[in-house]
Amino acid sequence: MRRHTPTIAVTLCAVASLAAAAGTPSAARTTSVPTVEATRHVRAPVLVDCLFHPKVRPADFVLACGDGNSRLTSLRWFHWGTASARAVGVNWVNDCKPYCAAGRFHAYPVVVRLDHPRPWKKRPQLSHYGRMTLKYTNGRPEGFSRTVSYPLWD
Repeated sequence: MRRHTPTIAVTLCAVASLAAAAGTPSAARTTSVPTVEATRHVRAPVLVDCLFHPKVRPADFVLACGDGNSRLTSLRWFHWGTASARAVGVNWVNDCKPYCAAGRFHAYPVVVRLDHPRPWKKRPQLSHYGRMTLKYTNGRPEGFSRTVSYPLWD
């Protein structure tokens, strides 16, 4: 029994420390817990990816979830706030000529803006950006406007 005495003493000290940190049961009852509404306004919104994972300042983002023919890469975020987020990066787009499987990807520099934050239906404690706008700064895919906006999924 003597050889276990240091282990028992360390264990008892750890339990006592945890109990002191947790406080008394009455103190736990009087502590206020932030509401879902309060936490939504404290955190900046997230960007929801194709697999419905919340992302904050991702370096890459797939725009065409079904086939992967449009993707943002090399994203450098210079603002991520409660109302909007901004980044610069590259939009890689497949020209799908003569068809998508045989097409080539082309790189287009873009400025990315996220906005229209709203509660995320899948995880109501979080809000997510509802729209993404791409502004092409040097060339753009055939048939695209200089500025393109996409609604983002819930």
